[in-house]
Amino acid sequence: MTNYTLQASREWWSQQWLDLLDSYRFKKRLERARNYARQGNVLSIEFQGAKVLARVQGSEVEPYKVSLSLEPFSDEQWGYVIETMSQKAIFAAKLLAGEMPQNIAEVFTANGLSLFPFTLSDVHSKCSCPDKANPCKHIGAVYYQLGDRFSEDPFVLFQLRGRTKEQILSDLRQLRSGKIEAVTSETPDVQQSIPHNKYSVKIDSFWQYNEPLESSLVVIAPSASETILDVLGAIPLAKEEENAVNLTSTDVVMKYLNTLYTDVSHKAVLAAMNVGGS
Repeated sequence: MTNYTLQASREWWSQQWLDLLDSYRFKKRLERARNYARQGNVLSIEFQGAKVLARVQGSEVEPYKVSLSLEPFSDEQWGYVIETMSQKAIFAAKLLAGEMPQNIAEVFTANGLSLFPFTLSDVHSKCSCPDKANPCKHIGAVYYQLGDRFSEDPFVLFQLRGRTKEQILSDLRQLRSGKIEAVTSETPDVQQSIPHNKYSVKIDSFWQYNEPLESSLVVIAPSASETILDVLGAIPLAKEEENAVNLTSTDVVMKYLNTLYTDVSHKAVLAAMNVGGS
């Protein structure tokens, strides 16, 4: 296996692109195309919108002109795709890291689209060479080079469908920030919803109560000398109770706390009724 093939097969999305070309039945033409790509015969590759324009050096002095494109998605279709992407933060995180999410194809499938072409006939290609076969070795060389471009930047594949990296990330950020603003706006601002000074509060007199207390009103304050742990005492974690053979440590603790709770509740009622008080 050559270094070129190793590089091209490093990421799954790049390999899926190359597998489509490798299904081409004219294997000798593919081998020449791989040699062209490996030997640097592809002089340049640039995008013109969603179309790839390339110059490939062949047997003639003048390089051949190659164009390659996929059917771009419409603005409406991309809108659905970006909306679906925005619902999962993992997509944006991986794409920002230069990695294609493993299940990215499902985003397009869910919207009735396919990110990858199904057959070579879905790839619109043209070459200025005299070879009538399509793909010729020059188109094939560009195809292989694009596989390397996908390895370096997965957004190149999206650009073939009509959206650049900057457009996709910008749309994702806008949609996600819009969702955050929508959630925030759904929470009413209490201070804005209340008319000014309608329920004015003076902090310095908030805790004052100048009216006589009712006889049924009881104020219970914690002891300043003891904490709740002092009141509870040691919590048994071993099976020391008489009928606790089949109980777990958790059962014993919960039973103990339940007993304490009942006892404390009983004493609180007695205190509130002033039973046994001084």
